[in-house]
Parts: sequence; structure tokens; C-alpha cells
Amino acid sequence: MKIETKYSYEKLYTLTQESDLLKMIAEEVGEIGAEGTLAYIKEAIKTGKTITVGSCKFRMKK
Repeated sequence: MKIETKYSYEKLYTLTQESDLLKMIAEEVGEIGAEGTLAYIKEAIKTGKTITVGSCKFRMKK
């Protein structure tokens, strides 16, 4: 699965590797919840949703 991300101050989505996704999520929710949050994001974006965690948005690459 390819995931694109965008911080609130950015205009364009960027294709992001899973290791970087975990770092981004950890910055927003903390180290303990990062893996569980990523699992939730992966499941939710399968339906075409965009998920916001803190100041970062996640979506599946179209």
C-alpha cells in the first residue's frame, strides 16, 4: 500500500515510506501509540478517506 502525507502547512501530498510514517505519527501522538495508529490509518484509508492525525493528513495514493 502506498500512502501519501501532507502537513497542514504544505500544499502537495508526498509519497512516504512506512519508516517515515512511523516517525511522523510518533511526533504527533508519541512513541507508544505510533504502530497502532498506523494500523488504524491503513485500514481507514482503504475506503478512500483522508485521515488527519495532529497536523498531518494521510491518504492512499490514487
